Amino acid sequence: MHLTVAVLTYNRPTDLAALLPLLTQQIISVRSDELAAEILVVDNDPRGGACTSVQAYASQSPSVQVRYQNERRPGISAARNKALSDSARSDLLVFIDDDERPTDQWLCHLLATYQDYHPAAVVGPVVSEFEHPPEPWILAGEFFKRRRLATGTKVSVAATNNLLLDLRHVRSADLFFDLEFGITGGDDTMFTRQLHKSGGAMIWCDEAVVLDIVPATRLTRRWVLQRAFSSGNTWSLVSIKLADRTFSKHLCRVRLSWKGIVRMIAGLGRTGIGFVSGLDRHQAKGLRTLARGAGIVAGVFAYRFQEYRRR
Repeated sequence: MHLTVAVLTYNRPTDLAALLPLLTQQIISVRSDELAAEILVVDNDPRGGACTSVQAYASQSPSVQVRYQNERRPGISAARNKALSDSARSDLLVFIDDDERPTDQWLCHLLATYQDYHPAAVVGPVVSEFEHPPEPWILAGEFFKRRRLATGTKVSVAATNNLLLDLRHVRSADLFFDLEFGITGGDDTMFTRQLHKSGGAMIWCDEAVVLDIVPATRLTRRWVLQRAFSSGNTWSLVSIKLADRTFSKHLCRVRLSWKGIVRMIAGLGRTGIGFVSGLDRHQAKGLRTLARGAGIVAGVFAYRFQEYRRR
């Protein structure tokens, strides 16, 4: 079998320089006569800013093949599609973000779960680590808390920041990342929901942890609330697009409107309790719920929050 570990990058030379040696160690630990493995860096910078550093690293690390590809079209989905198309000879494709760090035996755990279940995808957890401690309000709102499940649990949706794909399933379902979501995000939600809908099983592996290095620029109330709004917005847009008939789309919009409005009312009420009681937990979680609900309703009316818009 042949395995490709894909890293998508855009103007993060420091993160990329820290990640590549860690991925090299991971590949050396799993490589065998039955498994060949490589690293693929997809640079979404039209100027190819990461080319020199990646090629320099590749020449200094001949024990593991490191390939560089430049995707000039802006948008995260174009870069993900580049990783898919450039892994044409691979059986397995693993996605990891350039601002993440794999923990010990991360790749080994992903592969072990794949060998146990032979699913279409294996999904691992992401745990946030911060450049500096967040303010108590952000911690109380649990904005960076992500799901943890027992290994072997089936899931129906996943992100690509810690994801192993069996490319035979992907090819048989003729799946690609939707370019319509390249600037908004949510293309990975679309992709994995389509994979699940096509009959591809997705299995959770709780031991395969990657660390998300959160910079100081993301530790603001404005940023975390915008992310909550964006999450609701993309979920709404993806759900409507996945509805296969006109009537289904109208029904989906009604359901999403109801869910979004209920969230907004509940979030507003909890926020009020937080202001009256002075408790950060109620105020922060209330605003998070309100923001996500507002994002869902905005998506019903075709508003797109452009999270990956380049200035």
